[in-house]
Amino acid sequence: MRNWLILHVLAACCFGCRAGENVIQPTEDVMVVEGQPTTLTCLFDTTDQSPYLFWYKQQANGKPMFMLRRDKFGVKETATEFKDRFDALLNFTAKSVPLTIQRVQLSDSAVYYCALKPTVTTGIQPPYKKYRFHTCP
Repeated sequence: MRNWLILHVLAACCFGCRAGENVIQPTEDVMVVEGQPTTLTCLFDTTDQSPYLFWYKQQANGKPMFMLRRDKFGVKETATEFKDRFDALLNFTAKSVPLTIQRVQLSDSAVYYCALKPTVTTGIQPPYKKYRFHTCP
């Protein structure tokens, strides 16, 4: 029997960003079959010519965990526990940094944040748009 995951997108804003800067994630629900790949969309708007884009994962009742950072110069920083199945490619022209998850697992159930600022190090929980995985019977 296949396990299905539903991807929910919730409300968005850009905490700590300057005027005219934000992250945009389309409002949609996506069903994902366990074991299949999926991509979470993140678009951004900034006047910064060298932005840094971040992805964070927050499991139920946990703190946001840094997953990865991408920048205009092609520098990739990815936390060790996310190197095998998680990746993002910053497309500065399209102003996007989609997160790709290979072989989705039930343990991937979490809230995923896209951010223009390094938020976890500040100790502030970011109210960014987020994706949430849920299992379905």
